[in-house]
Amino acid sequence: MRGSIPLALGFVLALAFPCRGAQLRGSVTLPAPPADAPDFNPYPGAASAMPGHHAAPRGAMDDAVLYLERIPAAAESALAALPATRARLAQRDQSFVPRVVAVPVGGTVDFPNMDPIYHNVFSVSPTRRFDLGKYPRGHSKSVTFGRTGLVNVYCDIHSDMAAFILVVPNHACVQPAADGTFAFPDLPPGRYTLRLWHPDFGTVSREVDLSDTTPRVVEMRFGS
Repeated sequence: MRGSIPLALGFVLALAFPCRGAQLRGSVTLPAPPADAPDFNPYPGAASAMPGHHAAPRGAMDDAVLYLERIPAAAESALAALPATRARLAQRDQSFVPRVVAVPVGGTVDFPNMDPIYHNVFSVSPTRRFDLGKYPRGHSKSVTFGRTGLVNVYCDIHSDMAAFILVVPNHACVQPAADGTFAFPDLPPGRYTLRLWHPDFGTVSREVDLSDTTPRVVEMRFGS
């Protein structure tokens, strides 16, 4: 978070963390991008790609998501009170941008259309089924996600548009920087389960001991 913490928010954090919080940071290492991966979207669209269509690369670092499986209720309240930008999955250049969005359970995602054509965003995932119908450039619709899990997102008009929404259990969720580094906000001391998810490589997890305030640095990789 940038800038100073408002007085009321500082009071909330002080109540949640009466002592200095535990620090968790580290790095993510990804395998080589998958070669010649099959088309992700099993639903045929009604239109072909328009000029300027941009296909999202597979195996990208910014598609990774790290989250903690469970955190104390006081910590969740404090993290939920931090200023945050509402998640957005835009339709641009006949692609979903970004390819991956992570939100805490109960969070909302906006779906603005930035293309000069109609799109029809939908999902048939059990975690959250929805169909936003056709809408043009300059319009946006939103969906709230009340259950944890993975949501596969498609366009009913363009078969090569596909994205992912990962609904995680709480606000202790980050995505790594381009160089793979990551850092969580301070947490109460304790033991946590850290999960790393990527749409092209699956999920790995490890137990992390934050029983004291010594910064813990971990390396997360698939296949380890």
